Amino acid sequence: MNEYHVTSLVVHAAADQTEKVKADIEALPGTEVPATNETGKLVVVVEGESRGALLDIFEQIKGLPGVLAATLVFHQVENESPEHSVEGVEE
Repeated sequence: MNEYHVTSLVVHAAADQTEKVKADIEALPGTEVPATNETGKLVVVVEGESRGALLDIFEQIKGLPGVLAATLVFHQVENESPEHSVEGVEE
């Protein structure tokens, strides 16, 4: 049985660096930034196969230049059998 993890974060970046922070986050594996605003707030979704991998990405995001704060908002774990795997996630 495989685990599939999804987590979301709110990241606060320096307003003048929002686009750079967004690009840096989206360069990390399993990340997406579906929303930003002009004050430097970003909604980030991270998907992966383990809690440890997500925590590593979270720490990388917190350490990016221009990031002022990152807060975990949501975390969900799905246990899946190979015949019910999520499309796009390798076994």
